[in-house]
Amino acid sequence: MAEKIIENLKNEMIRRFGNDIKRINHALKVLEYARNIQLLEGGNELVVNAAAVLHDIGIHAAQEKYGSAAGKYQEIEGPPIARDILIKYGFNPEYIYHICLIIANHHSARDIDTLEFRIIWDADRLVNIPDELDINDTVKLNKFIDKIFKTNAGKKIAKETFLISTVNN
Repeated sequence: MAEKIIENLKNEMIRRFGNDIKRINHALKVLEYARNIQLLEGGNELVVNAAAVLHDIGIHAAQEKYGSAAGKYQEIEGPPIARDILIKYGFNPEYIYHICLIIANHHSARDIDTLEFRIIWDADRLVNIPDELDINDTVKLNKFIDKIFKTNAGKKIAKETFLISTVNN
């Protein structure tokens, strides 16, 4: 049942992103990392999966309204869009509130510190590392991982993915 709901959310996200393959692929990679972290850390699987799929759902609205896809604008525009989608698929109000709070903070980490939020935070960072950091600067990368990541599983995956592979090449 939960997997069918997540499939519906993925289809909704893909429909809304249209031909923006970069954003679709980003969300799907975040979902994959979030699932891996959640298996190791625990937390509410449905909240984690839904938040992963919808975390950037406000990006086009932000671009349209503010002329920018900056995180602060995504955090404003994403929750109302996500709320409508989650209501459409029958999520309970408590989950809707939690998922929307994750989306409203996924760049700033201001007003939330739940396990589910920490999982999404780390999954999003894992996908963004190659675009935001020099992965060949292992000292800087290691410091970044230790400082920014919020779960032990996220740190472990980041180090195994980006530090060990760099050392072995």
